[in-house]
Amino acid sequence: MRPRGASSPTSSSRPSSSPGSGSSTSARWPRPPRWTSTSSPPGSPSSSGSRASPRASGRRCRSSMSEPEKSTGADAARLAVVEASNALGDFMRAHPDQESALTEDEDTGLARLRDAGPFELNAAWKANLLRIAAHDLTGQWDLRATSAALSRLADAVLARGLELAREDIPGETRLAVVAMGKTGAEELNYVSDVDVVFVAEGDLDLATRQAARMIQIVGPATWPVDAGLRPEGRHGALVRSVDAYLSYLKDWARTWEFQALLKARPAAGDLQLGLDWLAAVQPFIWGAADRPGVVADIRDMRRKVAESVPRAERRYEIKLGPGGLRDIEFAVQLLQLVHGRGDATLRVRSTLEALDVLVAAGYLARRDGDELADTYVFLRTVEHRLQLQRLLRTHRVPDGGEPLHHLARTLGYKTDEAFHTAWRAHATTARRLHEKLLYKPLLDAVTRVPTHELRMTESEAASRLAVLGFNDPASALTHIKKLTAGVSRTATVQKALLPVVLHELADSPEPDRGLLAYRQVSDKLGSTPWYLRLLRDGGPAAVRLARLLGTSRYFTGLLLHEPQSLRYLSDNADLTPRSRAELTAGMSQAAARHAEPAAAIGAVRAIRRRELIRIAAADLLGLLDDQAVGLALSDLTDAVLDSALHIASRDVPDAPPIAVIGMGRLGGRETGFGSDADAVFVHAGDGDPGRKASTKIVEAVRTLLAAPTADPPLQLDLDLRPEGKGGSIVPSFAAYQRYYADRARLWERQALLRARPVAGDPALCEAWTAFADDVRYRPGGLTEAERIEFRRVKARVDSERLPRGADPNGHTKLGRGGLVDIEWTAQLLQLEHGGDATLHTTRTVPALEAAAAAGYLSRDDLAALREAWEFVSRVRNDMTLARGVPRDDLPRSGPELAGLAQTLGFGEDTERFLNHYRRVTRLAHDAAHRIVYEN
Repeated sequence: MRPRGASSPTSSSRPSSSPGSGSSTSARWPRPPRWTSTSSPPGSPSSSGSRASPRASGRRCRSSMSEPEKSTGADAARLAVVEASNALGDFMRAHPDQESALTEDEDTGLARLRDAGPFELNAAWKANLLRIAAHDLTGQWDLRATSAALSRLADAVLARGLELAREDIPGETRLAVVAMGKTGAEELNYVSDVDVVFVAEGDLDLATRQAARMIQIVGPATWPVDAGLRPEGRHGALVRSVDAYLSYLKDWARTWEFQALLKARPAAGDLQLGLDWLAAVQPFIWGAADRPGVVADIRDMRRKVAESVPRAERRYEIKLGPGGLRDIEFAVQLLQLVHGRGDATLRVRSTLEALDVLVAAGYLARRDGDELADTYVFLRTVEHRLQLQRLLRTHRVPDGGEPLHHLARTLGYKTDEAFHTAWRAHATTARRLHEKLLYKPLLDAVTRVPTHELRMTESEAASRLAVLGFNDPASALTHIKKLTAGVSRTATVQKALLPVVLHELADSPEPDRGLLAYRQVSDKLGSTPWYLRLLRDGGPAAVRLARLLGTSRYFTGLLLHEPQSLRYLSDNADLTPRSRAELTAGMSQAAARHAEPAAAIGAVRAIRRRELIRIAAADLLGLLDDQAVGLALSDLTDAVLDSALHIASRDVPDAPPIAVIGMGRLGGRETGFGSDADAVFVHAGDGDPGRKASTKIVEAVRTLLAAPTADPPLQLDLDLRPEGKGGSIVPSFAAYQRYYADRARLWERQALLRARPVAGDPALCEAWTAFADDVRYRPGGLTEAERIEFRRVKARVDSERLPRGADPNGHTKLGRGGLVDIEWTAQLLQLEHGGDATLHTTRTVPALEAAAAAGYLSRDDLAALREAWEFVSRVRNDMTLARGVPRDDLPRSGPELAGLAQTLGFGEDTERFLNHYRRVTRLAHDAAHRIVYEN
């Protein structure tokens, strides 16, 4: 079989037939047309106000007029046909005896075919086209009814052609003609290939000769009959048995061939054999999405079809070009193949019916479904009018002149530009929704869910949930029942989403907790119009949400208090941390709307909460590296401190200039999710009034930040101020300077290496920086006594600060090769080489990199220290994100350790994770020990 630009359709196990076609067709079921009767096409100016809802039912109109009325009806039909179709007008002039077809019913029209010989077949076919065009052009039938009537005509043509072939080549054998493409979907055009495949049992040679003769008879007289969609295409056998067909599908068929089978239905010949064949191929069609790469295959095929049209012609193509019919059909068929594995309601053939059921089942938004239906009807109507003019197969809109004027007029547009405007709008809609649906990440996620998991009974689901890793399948089933109970659209969409959500949760460290959180979020937002639409259509949002809820209690707790923030998950741009300036401006505006300090800081906290959600999600999804996380969290803390300082200063008259100096990880812009805000406040006020006013402000800042909240707390730690806990909480800048000149010890000078102004008066911040640089970056390096002091304090930190019972090989902060080891190494290099301005940074890794660039640190030691700092920082952050509270020591064993290993990309191989952690920290510790104690 070969890929073609012809429509690759939708399938159903239900056969169809045409009234009055006798044994050549099978039983038909009613399908309501999408548009009610109207003389104007959807989207045309004259149709305004007369168009029914896209999902409204219509009906075919049959004549019940009196004789005078019939005469008037015939005149109107004749005029409409002559105006729209030169070819049918010529036919009526050449065969005036056929004009009665304009008003005859379908049974009478199809009877012409049943009695036609080989040389009469063309006239009988055109008389039926005349009948159908009359109903279509006078507004008695809508697009769906017209296409269905053309398909029934094709069924009758195939049946009569096979009868005539058997008269020429007599013999008994079972032969079924299976309609494919638009014929199979009952969406046939006025002029189109009739796509078929042949299935036989018995004498295959006889069946092949009869099938070939049928094509020879039917093709020249009516529509060309194309059997190119058969296995191996034109190089394959024209007729195959059911078993041979199944063997091919099992071993050789490609994705597009299963896509084509979506629209297959028995149309003529031995209909029972056709039904047997159709039942046999169904499992292959609906198992196609289990094949690896099926979504990518269909996307690639659509690209190839589009590229098959010469570039210069694409702008005129309504079928294969961008924004054409194929864009809609490929998107719809992909949704059917992916979701139809577990939902039999999607197993329909026609595009419009498929749109109906996709919307009803929750796989497609109502608005998207309506827009696609509108556009599909518009484009197919244009296609019909183009082909009617000369009964030629074309999908090209004329580029101007009388052909374009004629097309616009027959479509109900007064000017060519009015038609072009409508066409451009519909083409834009088709392309936009094609890109949205064909490339939605949810499709890839659904294909990763095994088909059997989409069709489980309740007892099977409980067993499967246990296998997937849910510790409490009964509770999980309760959550699933609550989410999918009832017949509301919310429940319908949840049924479509849950297989993917459960599969993603199963791969997370805490699937049970994640499912509970998913239900809690859904309970909060289930009635919000955008929520489920976002999960279904919002790119990777559903997959990301499941992954995050099953991984991070920290993220889950934040999201449950700010569920609207899950909008960030649909677009990477929304997960980019906001700049310090943007955060400060937003917090300032939010705080200004509240007179009460408590309300003002509440508004600031809401912004902080949303930003923490953004940063945590970006971190866990791998969109930020560890240094970027530290920068983002530090900028956020800076903005909160700045806002709190402004709020606290509002009610203090003549507030003195105050600077907030970030220390430790905040000062180094290396803040983690569990870090305190180490800070020192200094003021530049005058005397006792300045001291009292600044103290009042700083106490207010502490009170505001310490107020109870469900958010992760921002602990303000002032212990690194001069004199420590016994000193003033906000010394004057002059007193601060005197302290460092007279009494500061080496470790306090060392602490300034990670200090920077984070908020407050700009002039005071600048003066503090100039002073601090003179203290911390002294040329000439350390004296021998200072070097001994540095080593003595480092040894005390190593021996005394490690918590009792902690594993020195598993403590991320104070353990061997942990963060303190690496930070002190960088700080020693800065103290020793303070005269080198390239080392003047408060950040650890840049300081190490600058030292290596200047030749103070070997490249091997740099690599060991940097790898350990980045990996240990990630481990520390991920432990906080997983548990929701800060933690420094590695879990010794059990689910927490397994979850941490999984989050860090080691799967559930905890031994491999621990070995890696021990290796990188050992190398870092060796480098740090050598630099601190041996150099």
